[in-house]
Amino acid sequence: MNFLLESTVLADPINQFGLWLQEAYDAGDKMANTMVLSTVDAEYIPSSRIVLLKDAHQNGFTFFTNYNSNKAKSLNQNKYASLLFFWKDLERQVMVVGKVNKLSKEESEAYFDTRPRDSQLASWASNQSEVIGDRDQLDASFFYYQKKFETVAHIPMPDHWGGYVLVPSSIEFWQGRENRLNDRLMFTSVDGKWILNRLSP
Repeated sequence: MNFLLESTVLADPINQFGLWLQEAYDAGDKMANTMVLSTVDAEYIPSSRIVLLKDAHQNGFTFFTNYNSNKAKSLNQNKYASLLFFWKDLERQVMVVGKVNKLSKEESEAYFDTRPRDSQLASWASNQSEVIGDRDQLDASFFYYQKKFETVAHIPMPDHWGGYVLVPSSIEFWQGRENRLNDRLMFTSVDGKWILNRLSP
């Protein structure tokens, strides 16, 4: 049985998140960095989707996407979003809320250069979230860029693709327990310091 206590949780929630993420990997979850990104647009309509966390550090939580996607459009209208991680086998959740900013072009390019070649080509081929006629249209677009860059060793990053960082204002750790009396510890950022409170399940 896992317990989440004020006396044992790390004082820095970013470090505590890193510990839990590694424990999820160690428990056999190869996709432990999978998270639900929820955004709200200018009309207060919410939307959620699965994305992959690329890094978590003191500056925030980073992820990458197409800047013309629905998620990016929502973030242009409302900078605040939430991330939700769920590790079933460990009965753990982490919810992160904060403001999202674009990464610099240099940071985005540094990550883009590490992606598999086919993933780089897909970034060019897909107009994410746009309506298309059929699958053949998407495959034809991919083939077009495959031919266009076939003699190019270094595929450039498209202008419509890049990264974001969510700077957390709160991070909640949830640990399942018997009888649904679960542990919930909430870290809230106040004047640059993390304040810890326990929430009723």
